Amino acid sequence: MWNSERSQPNGGGSGSATKTLGMTSAISTAEPKPEDIQKTKELEKSLEPYNVFEAEEELNHRMEILAKLNTLVKQWVRDVSIAKNMPEAMAEKLGGKIYTFGSYRLGVHHKGADIDALCVAPRNIERSDYFGSFFELLKQQPEVTECRAVEEAFVPVIKMNFDGIEIDLLFARLALKEIPDNFDLRDDMLLKNLDQKSVRSLNGCRVTDEILRLVPNIDNFRLALRTIKLWAKRHGIYSNSLGYFGGVSWAMLVARTCQLYPNAVAATLVHKFFLVFSRWKWPQPVLLKQPDNVNLGFMVWDPRVNVQDRFHLMPIITPAYPQQNSTFNVSSSTRKVMLMEFNRGMQITDDIMMGKQMWEKLFEAPSFFYRYRHFIVLLVTSSNADDHLEWCGLVESKIRYLILNLERNQHINLAHVNPKCYEQHEQNAATTLSGADGKPNPFCSLWFIGLEFERSENLNVDLTESIQNFTDSVHKHAVHIKLLKDGMKIEARHVRRKQLTQYLDPNLLKRERKISDSYTQSCSAGGGNSNGSASPADAASRKRKSSDLGSSATASASSPMALGSNGSASKKRRNDSFDGTSNGSFCSTSSTTVSQTMVDVPNVEGNDANTSTNADSNAATSQSVTPSATSISSSSAANGGRGEGNAPSTSSEEPPSSGGMLEEESAFEPSTTASGTNGSNNGNDSSSANNANAAPAATSAEVACS
Repeated sequence: MWNSERSQPNGGGSGSATKTLGMTSAISTAEPKPEDIQKTKELEKSLEPYNVFEAEEELNHRMEILAKLNTLVKQWVRDVSIAKNMPEAMAEKLGGKIYTFGSYRLGVHHKGADIDALCVAPRNIERSDYFGSFFELLKQQPEVTECRAVEEAFVPVIKMNFDGIEIDLLFARLALKEIPDNFDLRDDMLLKNLDQKSVRSLNGCRVTDEILRLVPNIDNFRLALRTIKLWAKRHGIYSNSLGYFGGVSWAMLVARTCQLYPNAVAATLVHKFFLVFSRWKWPQPVLLKQPDNVNLGFMVWDPRVNVQDRFHLMPIITPAYPQQNSTFNVSSSTRKVMLMEFNRGMQITDDIMMGKQMWEKLFEAPSFFYRYRHFIVLLVTSSNADDHLEWCGLVESKIRYLILNLERNQHINLAHVNPKCYEQHEQNAATTLSGADGKPNPFCSLWFIGLEFERSENLNVDLTESIQNFTDSVHKHAVHIKLLKDGMKIEARHVRRKQLTQYLDPNLLKRERKISDSYTQSCSAGGGNSNGSASPADAASRKRKSSDLGSSATASASSPMALGSNGSASKKRRNDSFDGTSNGSFCSTSSTTVSQTMVDVPNVEGNDANTSTNADSNAATSQSVTPSATSISSSSAANGGRGEGNAPSTSSEEPPSSGGMLEEESAFEPSTTASGTNGSNNGNDSSSANNANAAPAATSAEVACS
């Protein structure tokens, strides 16, 4: 029932070659060659050190946990129904069931990964029952720890640790009297008359099952997806909340590659994945099938009807009704970073397939801290572990709005957020932000954003407004959802590369320095970009001389001291998906103090761009420093929602096209549903009016490259 190793629904091998899978016919139905099979064996072996496979004993443990949870749901449904005066004989027949989705359901979860699950209940069970009596029942179980409800999230969830396994459990109430054990959620009519929260909760299971149904060979799909997910995580482009692609988006891209090459083995699929998506004509959408012509009144992704859909930069459309864009968080900066990584992946896999490199080269983590000379560091502090978990979840879900704020600055070419959260170094605990009692807060996490500025003479860039709007919005939202507690603080500081030693473990920076130096040497020797460790700015830097950036990172009134960090990734945090309410205006005001940050960027001739990877380049170059300014205190809510209204333009540079591209006409039928927007409008009124009668940027259904 909950086994991630689902039987293959479509068959595989040459039998699927005669079928048209997805929106187009296959690019190639060629059978694998012996060297392709050998490359696949090498690929599978190269994945083993990264713990992407789970032992049979661990898989069985997950099955046992889900069976216990399923029994608990049936017992709870029965007890609640009897408490509501239903005859016991009828209550016994009501059922209730646990479904899984996400990486576990797809069969690509890694060792120690969490489980995404859904509790489905009959119509007599209310959502209030789920977050009331069922939540209390879970807390009483001896195997359950760290149990908490996030009822106010966009997709309400109960999070817990069940016998050592993290579980995110959603809830959906169906308009049915009973939920039998063999019940299938793929029927679109199940959504009729359901509330939005239940539809959102059901969407995960329905999308996952549809992806598995639409791939020609599940085993090849799984191995290729494991590879791509590991690559994306190692290269820092795996995070839906921060504006990169999330798990379901990567799964749909790999599934589309499988449809275009239905008989290919995993090694070939990985290579073709980079070929296809390094040349994809974004913002043309990626679709796995023709959109369902279902009209139940739910909003679906359609740029011809919904103006805000026209501003999505890299749309990947879920295959189950109601179709949604799984990548609506992508910004101009995250798009540039991902396109650069796609192109690097193409170069590396070309070398691998020609025998010039091993698969391990694909998984080498690039240097982040030697890519840029300027950074914004976000310091998030709390007074206890439980508060810190919630506070970090909220801040992480809001960082993408800071990126949007920074992108609006005409002098910033790129704001590259590192998805890894770094923890405070114990030996530097005394240097963290202080609490109300004057003592350092014991819990501190850090996020880093690399900045690339435009080339200009004696450029002064004021980041104060962008940072202040972000910190204001985070505090106001925390007050709005009643999450803000004593000891919770957030501060954004501008730092230069040579100041990173005050925040990060020196050993981490030494490792990054070696990676950067290795890349510089390989570029000097080979004249190419083959190892994937360069910065997103490198392509532009080769066309122009970069500015030698000076800076002034002014201190706040309290002159907080710098932090140290051991550089290790933080323990798993629960992301509570606060985004559901983040598009609304914040009704509460909150006072926050930020530093006025001025960056002085002089134009220095003769400074080659590639030398920006050298650690001593900043020290060897004269700097122009702007004097510190006094701290600014703000309690106004006027700019609280700044950064959420206007969507990025889709006119940014496109990846190179291929002469072998196959184009399709629009796959979307005119929608018969209401055309009202869902949430805030991604564009101001004037831009919406200008685009209303124009052909949308993302109306072509798909492009495949040979």
